[in-house]
Amino acid sequence: MKNAINWFEIPVKDYDRAKQFYTTVMDSKITDHHMPEQDVKYGMFPYDNDNNGVGGGLIASADSKPTTDGPTIYLNGGEDLSIALDKVENSGGKIIMPKTNIGENGFMAQFIDTEGNRIALHSWM
Repeated sequence: MKNAINWFEIPVKDYDRAKQFYTTVMDSKITDHHMPEQDVKYGMFPYDNDNNGVGGGLIASADSKPTTDGPTIYLNGGEDLSIALDKVENSGGKIIMPKTNIGENGFMAQFIDTEGNRIALHSWM
């Protein structure tokens, strides 16, 4: 097994708002893959499918319930997670743990997104 996680989904209430938030904070394109027959709006983060890279997306459906409880998803904060973290509050989110040094494991931070999810960032710098 290369990775413990191979896919994740972040539940959202307002797909367009969440897509804008994550596009801005992560400086990344989210590609729509909606499933209208199931009344699901879905967007995928970029990932390296050719090399079994970990991927994930945003999902808005009747069963999608954002929460601050449950598992913590750590998104790649890039070279320095301060860059992404600096965009969180201006994009409608709330920082709940500032950039924190975790020793030999790099740095982490946590925020609440526009939908009410607790999400973390990780970087080596």
